[in-house]
Amino acid sequence: MLRPLAAVLISLTLLGSATPGLAAGFDYVARLADSGFRISAKAQLLDSGAVLGEIDPQRQLSPASVSKLYIAAAALDRWGPQHRFTTRLVSSGSVDAQGVLHGDLVFEGGGDPALTSEDLWRLIQRLRLQGVSAIDGQLVISQWRFGPVACLTTDRCRTRTRTDNAYSALLSSAAVNYGNWCLNVLPGGRQGDEARILSCDTVEPTTRIDNHVTTVARGGDTRISAERITDAQGDVLAIRGQIPLQSYPQAVYRASSDPAGQAAQTLMAMLARAGIAVTGGSAISDTRPPDSARQLAAVDGKPLQELLLRTLNYSNNFMADTLSLDLVDTPRANLAEGGEALEAFVDGVPGHGPVTLLSGSGLTTENRTSARGVNALLEAMYRRPALFPTFVAGLQLPENGPMRFIRRGDPLFQSHVMLKTGTLNQPYAVRSIGGYFRTLEGRWGSFSVLVNGTSQTPYLSWSQVLDPLSEDLAAMIRAY
Repeated sequence: MLRPLAAVLISLTLLGSATPGLAAGFDYVARLADSGFRISAKAQLLDSGAVLGEIDPQRQLSPASVSKLYIAAAALDRWGPQHRFTTRLVSSGSVDAQGVLHGDLVFEGGGDPALTSEDLWRLIQRLRLQGVSAIDGQLVISQWRFGPVACLTTDRCRTRTRTDNAYSALLSSAAVNYGNWCLNVLPGGRQGDEARILSCDTVEPTTRIDNHVTTVARGGDTRISAERITDAQGDVLAIRGQIPLQSYPQAVYRASSDPAGQAAQTLMAMLARAGIAVTGGSAISDTRPPDSARQLAAVDGKPLQELLLRTLNYSNNFMADTLSLDLVDTPRANLAEGGEALEAFVDGVPGHGPVTLLSGSGLTTENRTSARGVNALLEAMYRRPALFPTFVAGLQLPENGPMRFIRRGDPLFQSHVMLKTGTLNQPYAVRSIGGYFRTLEGRWGSFSVLVNGTSQTPYLSWSQVLDPLSEDLAAMIRAY
């Protein structure tokens, strides 16, 4: 009787291993399929290649912001962790004995995805060190590398006329402050007064303000809403709400309608504040400065390893898409060419399989990859010791990551997993995750879970994905 029973048990085991969700290692995650969600999942040990669990691992689904793992890997492969993007002030003119530059001052955008007002102040200081005290010509903002970049998503296309957010910023190689206007809202002197609104860059706002924020009694609630609207005269920020007396300043960020134009307005205001008059106003150029132009000042941005920390930890769409455009070697780059550069990089990832990447940010819902592909990328980076520490440092540890919604689940999931998440709600729900884990024996593993809804599926909260994933990964971590 033992031999027939053993045969039955073997048959049942084989049947279970061939059925998604039954002994597949993702038993809890697999239950999402019962609600109509499409799933691709895979987990593996990186030392042996042993597959610990999988559900339809080759299925092509939207990764949303898990796409940022691809741009991080491609950028490290191209430039290395210490690469810095350079922004320059150049001119074909000459500086006379009184410090007047006779000719245009050209701000040559270097495609730095994290260029800020602080960097502009450093540029201006170095310009002064060259003896420049006035400009008899124009300030020209050169975005010859890329910009304005055609929008591919609904949010970015809407941003050309109005926006109530910062994440949908438009793209330019000459952008500053992530393509956003930044304002500080402070209480007025007395209850009932209009709030004070100042620039984060130059004290006085560099764009128009429609202020409807009232100062209320100390201890009251702070409620501020803001929308950037564009009319025939340019951008205006309509800010409404209330702020209590003796409150700290409240920063408001809203995407501009024209990043190069925003850079021009900001730099003009900063030059004026530094006492450098520009007689000819400002202009935007899409052409490269002539080879004869002389460098007057330059500033190197933060090293790539710091840029990727921000790009991945905060899922910064502007930075991710700017980096993908930087990968393009020809001027006037667009997002499609950036996607092609990413796909060319993926072609060299062993065992990856098909991929479609129209953006590095993942805002484009047409991006497609598989759990097998994401795991292949993670494995490839794990096997590059010079790049892996920087790559994995950009991922979040759930128990203390900047995104609070991931701070949940089994304690082993909280402390033994590093991950990147991706979220989309339109035109259907996407909740995607990819990253690494360490087992109790100290072995490295990689995993990816892509969950996509349809027009017929209900809303998908992160708890519905993270809680079952936590259970599944914790079991794998304990087992090895």
